[in-house]
Amino acid sequence: MKLFFRKFYATLVAFLILCPHLSHADEGMWLPLFLEQMNQADMQAKGFKLTAEDVYSLNHSSMKDAVVQFAGGCTAEVVSSKGLILTNHHCGFGQIQSHSSLEHNYLEDGFWAMKQSEELPNPGLSVTFIVRMEDITERVLKGITSRMSETSRDSLIKLNGTLIGKEAIKGTSYEFFFRPFFNGNQYFMFVTQTFRDIRLVGAPPSSIGKFGADADNWVWPRHTGDFSMFRIYADKNNEPADYSPDNIPYTPKYFFPVSMKGEKEGDFSMVYGFPGKTTEYLYSGAVDIIQNISDPAKVSIRDARLSIMDQDMHASQKVRIQYAAKQSGVSNGWKKWSGEVYGLKKNNTISKKVAYEQEFQKKVLENPAKFKEYENLLAQLKLAYDSLGKVQLNWDYFNEVVGGLEVVKFSQGFEPLVKLSVKSDPVKADIQKQLKVNKDASTAFFKDYNLGTDEKISAVLLKLYYDHIPKSLQPEIFRLIEKKYNGDFDRYVQAIYSRSMFTSPNKIIPFLENYDAADQKKIVKDPVYMLMKSLYALYTQSLGPGYARINEKISILNRTYMKAQMEVMPEKKYYPDANLTLRVAYGKVGPYSPRDGVVYNWYTTLDGIMQKEDTAVNEFHVSPRLKDLWAKKDYGPYSDPKGELHVAFIANNHTTGGNSGSPVLDAEGRLIGINFDRCWEGTMSDVSFDPDFCRNIAVDIRYVLFVIDKYAGAGYLVKEMKLVN
Repeated sequence: MKLFFRKFYATLVAFLILCPHLSHADEGMWLPLFLEQMNQADMQAKGFKLTAEDVYSLNHSSMKDAVVQFAGGCTAEVVSSKGLILTNHHCGFGQIQSHSSLEHNYLEDGFWAMKQSEELPNPGLSVTFIVRMEDITERVLKGITSRMSETSRDSLIKLNGTLIGKEAIKGTSYEFFFRPFFNGNQYFMFVTQTFRDIRLVGAPPSSIGKFGADADNWVWPRHTGDFSMFRIYADKNNEPADYSPDNIPYTPKYFFPVSMKGEKEGDFSMVYGFPGKTTEYLYSGAVDIIQNISDPAKVSIRDARLSIMDQDMHASQKVRIQYAAKQSGVSNGWKKWSGEVYGLKKNNTISKKVAYEQEFQKKVLENPAKFKEYENLLAQLKLAYDSLGKVQLNWDYFNEVVGGLEVVKFSQGFEPLVKLSVKSDPVKADIQKQLKVNKDASTAFFKDYNLGTDEKISAVLLKLYYDHIPKSLQPEIFRLIEKKYNGDFDRYVQAIYSRSMFTSPNKIIPFLENYDAADQKKIVKDPVYMLMKSLYALYTQSLGPGYARINEKISILNRTYMKAQMEVMPEKKYYPDANLTLRVAYGKVGPYSPRDGVVYNWYTTLDGIMQKEDTAVNEFHVSPRLKDLWAKKDYGPYSDPKGELHVAFIANNHTTGGNSGSPVLDAEGRLIGINFDRCWEGTMSDVSFDPDFCRNIAVDIRYVLFVIDKYAGAGYLVKEMKLVN
């Protein structure tokens, strides 16, 4: 397998040199390890003034040493010699919310530490650096045979990879992980270093950091100052450590200089970060399921949740704080999926996939001696995805509905306590340990829980499940609701929530504090717990196993299909799908035209914020302080030569979830912005990238500096950075 990829890369590089027209589309999320072989020439042709060694190096510090995975799902960048990092406001939102209260509403008012002693610790928050990456395909696949089941294959790969990783980090404080690429045809190991003392330094108020909120989410033009600031702390030896007042700011190997020059149309730009998940090489039947079954169902369910959340948040400031992060997460997927459906249809993605598959099949049949094993591959994929299409709706309804039942999910956390308590000889120490887990979870849960909101959402979601899924596939408890409550889900939810101990801290905390093993019966008989068990019984007994069997078959076929595409059509430019590993995407700053007669400029300004202001709509409030600075044109050194203060800009870099917070860099590797979103019309780029209307959105770094310095008065933080004119 390693030999196959070595030949493949050599062929691809040679082909790109001979056929440069194929690299005009700024598509791809590239492994920095291979930039020199695969991308450097193309990047430099587009304006990049550095080398691949400046981006990723094992021999000296490089840009990779200033890029971190933030909180496991976002990206951040180091911008000072004292461990200062920038990420998105929405990436730090959970931490900002956790420090907020009615007395200190940092979501509403913003937060700024005016000295290091005021920076706020965040238990559980970490950032991870990539020390190095390595191709371990040959070693990790040692012993793998085609006759193995997927379970046996995965187990052996996990064992091999763990042994390789442990050997790689022996004698160091490093950690490791390894991931499959190209659908399991290749594997890479990543040696990492994780820092656990991360403190909140600054965040703008939501009127800046979330300006436009849901209305503007996934939309261009955009005027959101989507950033927040944290600092990495280390022990006296500059090594990772748990939080301690004695820890000191981390001294990085590298940090990004910050450009004061800004960007202009046609400029080279590069995004360096941890994109989450893409599926660019899917079979057409898979795209059909996404476009016509899965995304529409999820959008419909989340639409119902958001309607209730929005009403309750509008009516209560307390609920607004409690549900701010939840609502943001639910809304983000809702709007993204609706945009994905729009883009897939507009781009005729299914038809293009079918045409590609016809070309693939033609080449296979033209060379039967060489490609005989792939002769029936597309037919097998069709059968597998036809089977998936029959169960996908049930799968999506289960996940979206159960995921929206807050107190039901909370009650599931008590299953371990029940299991420990029903043992023939319960161990008191184990029970006490689990009780502490449940007490801590209860405290955290009720801090951001509103019973009335959860009641309304639960009734609506359960009714949606009942109306859209055949009775034969519904949880057994629905029969009770039909019989006892005449199918009235509102009445059912009100009844069980009023009787349940899981809906109130005044019930559950005393119960846990006075718990005895025999009390497990009270948990088991609790009506919310009974609902949870019925829902998950459906999952564990039928839905989950059946769905897993189909996807196991699909996984095998996709692995073969990926290998087949590379062999049958080596002229195509391939890059591995995103999988939350460090990647480089590059392109150019520029406008776009998503629809006939519509052309959008490539940047927005502070003037646009004032034009969007709407005092009747919370997400378009503008603070008096910002209006005053705008009226006086008091922009300091952060405006462009025309006196405009740029807020955001777009480019055709290929990004996805996980790239939130990623540094956007210019041709000389200087920070020009922070990536935070994509244009709605191009969100289908997770499945099919189109450079004509796929755009990433970034907040201009000069607007970030303006907010820190002129708006917040925290100019000392700007002085920490290396500003380059």
